[in-house]
Amino acid sequence: MIVLVLAVALWVLGWALATPKLLRWGAIAMLWAGAVLVHLTLPDDAALRASIGGDARTWGAVGVVAALLLAYRAGLAALRRRAAPLPPAPPSGPFAAGEIARYSRHILLREIGGAGQARLKAARVLVIGAGGLGSPALLYLAAAGVGTIGVIDDDVVEDSNLSRQIIHMTDALGVPKVQSAKETLNALNPYVTVLPYQRRMGGDTQSLIAEYDLILDGSDNMATRYLVNTACVAAGKPLISAALTQWEGQISLYHPPLSPCYACIFPHAPEAGLAPACAEAGVLSPLPGVIGAMMAVEAVKHITGAGEGLAGRLLIYDALDAQVRSITVARNAKCPVCGVGS
Repeated sequence: MIVLVLAVALWVLGWALATPKLLRWGAIAMLWAGAVLVHLTLPDDAALRASIGGDARTWGAVGVVAALLLAYRAGLAALRRRAAPLPPAPPSGPFAAGEIARYSRHILLREIGGAGQARLKAARVLVIGAGGLGSPALLYLAAAGVGTIGVIDDDVVEDSNLSRQIIHMTDALGVPKVQSAKETLNALNPYVTVLPYQRRMGGDTQSLIAEYDLILDGSDNMATRYLVNTACVAAGKPLISAALTQWEGQISLYHPPLSPCYACIFPHAPEAGLAPACAEAGVLSPLPGVIGAMMAVEAVKHITGAGEGLAGRLLIYDALDAQVRSITVARNAKCPVCGVGS
C-alpha cells in the first residue's frame, strides 16, 4: 500500500510540475525496482518487507502486467500512426517553393493533387474580354496557378466599368483594360505569365486561338461569340462561353465532336432588342462575378480532369429568383459550323 501511495504521489507531483510523462514513468519504475530489491536483499522477517507486501513474486507480477500494458499501448499507437493518412507529397517539377505553399489547398484536393496543379501550371488559357465576365475569370485563373494567361480586349477602363469589372481599380481609368488586367494579375500571382492583346477579335483570331489550350469567351456581343466559336471549331479548341443580362447568366462548354458548338445551340442571333447589351438593359453588379467565377471553375476542372464538366449542358443562373437550371443540349448534324456537312 505504501508503494502504491508513493507511486500516485509521484505521478500527481510530476503532473503538477508539468514533468514529461517519460520521466514520471521512470520515477515509478525506479520505485518498483526499489521494492523488488528490498524483497531480494532483506531478511524474510524485516519490517520493511512486510510493509510493502512481503513477497518479491507479487512485485514481479505487477512489473510484468505493467510492461504488458505499456507494450500494448505503444503497439496500438504505432498502428494508429500507420493507419493515419499521409500528407500529400509536394508536386515535382518546375514549382518554386512559394508556389507549393500558395497552391497547397489545391494539392490537398484528391481530384487535383500535385499532378493536377502541374497541369494547371503547364496550361495556356486565352480569355476574350477583360470586362464583367473576364475580370473574375482572370483573377481566379491566375490565383489557381494557370501558367500562361492571354487576355484580349480593345477597350479602356471607364467609370461605368468599376461596379462589376473587379480586376480594374479607380486609378486605371483611361488605361487599356488588358494592361490594367495584366498589372492586377501580376500583383496577385507573380508566378503566372500574362500576355495582353489590345485589339478586337479579327482576321487573326484563329491563329491566336491555336496557340492556346482552352478559350474562355466573356465578350458582350453575338458577333464576337460567333467569330470565336467558328475559330475554336476550326482549331479544335474547347470553348467555355458565358453570357449575362440584367439578373440572369448562362454558361456551357462547347467542344465538338464531344459536345455541341455554340452555333448548334444558338444558330441565329436574336432579333434587335430581344437580347440587349448590359449598357442598354443594365446588369446586377455581382452577377458577372458569379458567372465569371463559374467559368474559372469549369476551366480548372477541364484542365485537371476533375469532376463532370458542362459539355452537353447549358447552365442557367437566375439571381432574382435564386434558381439554377441545367438544360441538356445536343449537336446539330446540320450545323453550318461543326455539322457533318460543314
